[in-house]
Amino acid sequence: MDKMLKLSSSPHIHCGASTTSVMRDVIIALIPASIAGTLIFGLRSLLVIAVCVATCVLSELLFNIIAKKDMTIKDLSAAVTGLLLALNLPANIPVWQCVVGSLFAIVIVKSLFGGIGRNLVNPAITARVFMLVSFGNMAKQAFPKGVDTVSGATPLEQIANDNTPKLLDLFLGTTGGAIGETCAAALIIGFIYLLVRRVITWHIPVAFVGSVFVLSYFLEGFDAFKALALILSGGLMIGAVFMATDYVTSPSTSSGKIVFGIGAGILTVLIRHFGSYPEGVSFAILLMNILNPYIEKFTARKVFGGTK
Repeated sequence: MDKMLKLSSSPHIHCGASTTSVMRDVIIALIPASIAGTLIFGLRSLLVIAVCVATCVLSELLFNIIAKKDMTIKDLSAAVTGLLLALNLPANIPVWQCVVGSLFAIVIVKSLFGGIGRNLVNPAITARVFMLVSFGNMAKQAFPKGVDTVSGATPLEQIANDNTPKLLDLFLGTTGGAIGETCAAALIIGFIYLLVRRVITWHIPVAFVGSVFVLSYFLEGFDAFKALALILSGGLMIGAVFMATDYVTSPSTSSGKIVFGIGAGILTVLIRHFGSYPEGVSFAILLMNILNPYIEKFTARKVFGGTK
């Protein structure tokens, strides 16, 4: 009888999903944004994507070999990190900066902390912040063909100068910016796919985008058009859907996710309006990653029969 008794820690039911399947779904969800970025900014976008993905995978492979760790590149997490980083970069960025940023994301942010599941902050978003601070040309975004890159301004700069772009241009992505952040339509398709596949929930993206809209509405003089333009501009959509929802660096409870999303939204608006950087999404997500353990602690569910 004793041999039939098996003890193990929870969870006791497996949903069938694995790290590899989740990462594969994220890659599929990012395909529309990748295609849109290539069509808008040209084939140079594919080079940036290829370099970032290849560098991330290769650096994780070499790190595991040198550190004598189990090989983890098959779980596709390094490929996802490279793809997310690339989509957050301008298409005209020098290739060597892509390599440096990718190495920083995998080796410094992810691998040195123990690998997937142990990193304190999102590797892709942290690498983007590192590159934004280190490389001045990161602020010089790429522009679609036909747009004057000398006098042209990114949507956030245009809005700040009371020259709000057309909402259709922002929705389709025919504006200046990073490869994967401009086309809101493609990002919404990816968002719907992840929801249907139950890879993510609605809590963080909706709370994030909603709080930015509400605060922007009040700060912009109750101008709904400008507030809507602000949520379609910059890296808000890709950050809310693909970066802020990272399993490791975001809360696991529904209430915690909402707190996380609202906090990120508030920080984004404050940085956009009062900070020295025109875009605040990356910094906001990074700061909320740091606060995540505290959010997780205060929103944790009470164990049945126990005390909180």
